[in-house]
Amino acid sequence: MNNKYNAISLFSGAMGLDLGIEAAGFDIKVCVEMDHWAAETIRINTSIPVIERDINDVSSEDILKVSGLKKENIDLVVGGPPCQAFSTAGKQRGFSDIRGGCIIQFIRVVSDLKPKYFILENVRGILSAKLNAVPEAYKEYDSIKMESGSVLKLVLNEFNKLGYRISYALLNAANYGVPEKRERVVMIGHLGDRVPIPAPSHSESGAFGTKKWVSLRDSIGDLQGKPMRYIPLRSRMEKYMKLIGEGENWTKLDPAVAKEAMGKAYVLSGGKTGFLRRLSFDEPAPTLVTSPTMPATQLCHPKELRPLSVEEYARIQQFPDTWIFEGRIESIYKQIGNAVPVGLGKAVGNQIIRHINHLTSPTEEEDNKIPYSRYTNSTDSVCAKYQHRNINLNKKNYEQQS
Repeated sequence: MNNKYNAISLFSGAMGLDLGIEAAGFDIKVCVEMDHWAAETIRINTSIPVIERDINDVSSEDILKVSGLKKENIDLVVGGPPCQAFSTAGKQRGFSDIRGGCIIQFIRVVSDLKPKYFILENVRGILSAKLNAVPEAYKEYDSIKMESGSVLKLVLNEFNKLGYRISYALLNAANYGVPEKRERVVMIGHLGDRVPIPAPSHSESGAFGTKKWVSLRDSIGDLQGKPMRYIPLRSRMEKYMKLIGEGENWTKLDPAVAKEAMGKAYVLSGGKTGFLRRLSFDEPAPTLVTSPTMPATQLCHPKELRPLSVEEYARIQQFPDTWIFEGRIESIYKQIGNAVPVGLGKAVGNQIIRHINHLTSPTEEEDNKIPYSRYTNSTDSVCAKYQHRNINLNKKNYEQQS
């Protein structure tokens, strides 16, 4: 259990996922990251070599050379390819967006290096995303390119061709001790048997022997009153935010004031919960975005007339307080907002370490009573047969407790 296992990081960003993987017991040998300031963040905090280039221009031979590894010594390839092409908040352009092709590059590196395991992280939208366009090498998928879920079908089939057994689920980071309700698809591949999805350690109510979700106060309470760096709220928003209390948003305003504050967005459909939003100290944060001052995804401090600071952002994403982020403040928000929470990475890394050491069971998901996320049809078929039952069981117990 004390052995270090070799890992290669793709699309490393500011290393949120990687820090979790390292905490679980892996040794990151090389990072591939094209964003200059994210690459500088890696360099100033670690001695890990960084390949600062577009992955389309990085050969697998380059990765091996810089890492100092031979193929047979690679235990894990990990990465979260840019996800905007699959995001449900966007137009889901799939592989017609160049960022969608980053998943193809992830598959290419895994195909070349054949690591024993891989971890692929992405947004919920990848579960339903359409290919829309098909690269020349993948013409066999042309007939399904406009089908919902065709991206996932391609990814799973290509990994299956390489001999990987896949497990995946949409995981809520709050269920793994992260003070943030952030939902991300995590896919685990193994050249052998299937790795079970890690069981949640936390839940909203603390049911079934889990701990309660970590609140914003638990995470950032001790930072209050200390110097903070942040982008000020837009002046137009300040007068309205003075009227909104902790845990509230625009819906708490007088209707006439709300209409004035929201402008054209007032008549838009949807929940619009991110407009004029103050967070609550008593709950985990919502998903951190790349800027906390955007109108539709505002992340205002629970008490003060300002957005969350970069120091608070880093705490919520569980970066060490000593972690230095390079670049202008806009870049720092982006680096932290794009990161995978360290605790979620650690939970998945720990599960692979357990699997390496023969400590997992093929049926352990059957004992999990906490739904991985609030959505059904968001896990692989093996896991799904337990999830539907457990969601109903959770609901039944909740009703009995109430």
